[in-house]
Amino acid sequence: MKVMNIQKNVNPNFKSVWTSKKPYNILKGGRNSFKSSVIALLLVYKMLQFTSKGKKANVVVIRKVGNTIRDSVYNKIQWSLSKFGIMHQFNPTVSPFKIVHKKTGSTFYFYGQDDFQKLKSNDIGNIIAVWYEEAAEFKDAEEFDQSNVTFMRQKREDVPFVQFFWSYNPPRNPYNWINEWAEQMKAQIDYLVHESSYLDDVLGFVTDQMRNDINRIKENDYDYYRYLYLGEAVGLGTNVYNMDLFNLVEEIPDDERIGFVYFACDSGHQQSATTVLCLAVTSDDKPENRKVYLVDTYYYSPKGKVRKKAPSELSHDVKSFEKTMMQHERLNNIIIRNRTIDSAEGALRNQLFRDYNDRWHPVKKLKKIAMTEFVQSVLAQGRFFYLPTKNNIRYFIEEHKRYMWDEDSVLNDDPKVVKEDDHTCDALQYFVVDNRRDLGLKGRDSNWN
Repeated sequence: MKVMNIQKNVNPNFKSVWTSKKPYNILKGGRNSFKSSVIALLLVYKMLQFTSKGKKANVVVIRKVGNTIRDSVYNKIQWSLSKFGIMHQFNPTVSPFKIVHKKTGSTFYFYGQDDFQKLKSNDIGNIIAVWYEEAAEFKDAEEFDQSNVTFMRQKREDVPFVQFFWSYNPPRNPYNWINEWAEQMKAQIDYLVHESSYLDDVLGFVTDQMRNDINRIKENDYDYYRYLYLGEAVGLGTNVYNMDLFNLVEEIPDDERIGFVYFACDSGHQQSATTVLCLAVTSDDKPENRKVYLVDTYYYSPKGKVRKKAPSELSHDVKSFEKTMMQHERLNNIIIRNRTIDSAEGALRNQLFRDYNDRWHPVKKLKKIAMTEFVQSVLAQGRFFYLPTKNNIRYFIEEHKRYMWDEDSVLNDDPKVVKEDDHTCDALQYFVVDNRRDLGLKGRDSNWN
């Protein structure tokens, strides 16, 4: 077994975490603070204290949703075992997700809180530690309490307590439940509440490329930088977006190579407006460098009209808009990568398939605060541009200018927007959320550091 130098792999800022004798440890911080990496290393280190003596010790790792385990905590623990040079001593399995020490049977168990009955019914025993990764995804602290008692009963007899760890990036809203919970826990003697950011890295884990990306966001949107990288709950303000980050260009530059075309639709036909955005995304081997150009906007509102368009008429309009867009001089021969539509809209989606055999993908919606944060990330990186077409100016830009948080809701952990003339705003969110991998965006399910 190779010797791992802890001081070369764990930044000094985390010394209080590494040496903690407290049963409850909350680690919050910005992106690239390496808090999750530290916990993964620490859990392996703790298990080693038992396996090296031929004793059995178990660790439980929990995500809110089970389908996020494989690409996150499961891989992270294997990374940590490799850092210690002992991966060969363990046998990883994926059904169920476990990493088992071959000689002692000591095991890292991975669960999703969404399958609480399975989590609750498992009789594990010999538990020494529990880790809740991306803890902000959980509904409230009661979800922790429900499972904590189960794990406490199953601790190893020779340890004083099961040690619990939480890691998360603080939500932007200071009134989010986990921000308030962590603040309250600071007064509890059994809790360590630790804060970190990329600025605490003195070992050189933050590369020059990472720093360049951070500085770009810092220059474009300082508040978003504070939230994303410093881990500060900066608040929501009134306007959802900073309009200075919507970049007007007369045309798509000749030296920009378009990779794919996307369409995104928010439909209300009988009750409210229907809009479709045509977006061109540039080609780049690194998705996080791809730029987004809003080519044009289709917009129909039934407001004030006695006879409102039926789905069959809207289907024709949408297809005609698409054909017109694909004749644009910069979009000729470019492939349509994806068509995204509101998941609640069935009539128009079915009509488009019936009429033209076009499959529009229903977006998997998130909470409004999460969807707007994905858009905010693209904006803050200086990657969004729009052409000065009539509809882009009249509808898209004007609606985004008026897009605001409902002031009565910003003091709770699930803030709402003012639902008035927000159709292009929703369509943009659908596009970004549904195609976030193409845009190189890290969501909470993949934000490791």
